[in-house]
Amino acid sequence: QVQLVESGGGLVQPGGSLRLSCAASGSISSIYAMGWYRQAPGSQREFVAYITKNGSTMYAASVKGRFTISRDNAKNTMYLQMNSLKPEDTAVYYCNKYPYTSADPWGQGTQVTLSS
Repeated sequence: QVQLVESGGGLVQPGGSLRLSCAASGSISSIYAMGWYRQAPGSQREFVAYITKNGSTMYAASVKGRFTISRDNAKNTMYLQMNSLKPEDTAVYYCNKYPYTSADPWGQGTQVTLSS
């Protein structure tokens, strides 16, 4: 089973940018779609974006136009470029298959905090 490790989070001011990475322990080329999710304090985990192995993408309305998802199958890595960050983007960000099942393990996530 592929293990996923998220990185790239941090403390950033509103309007700033961050690039998150999701590194897989094995090949992701056969996984049809990979996604980013986030969980804010006191809230349920929510969908952010997904990308298929062919490069098709879909975004949550709250991030469309500001976030860009991409994947490099050769490096077994997926990315999330986040621009024009807002305070409401504060959350722990996770990657996983899209859609995920109970059999798909979650990583530790990476914390993104917006603070002025």
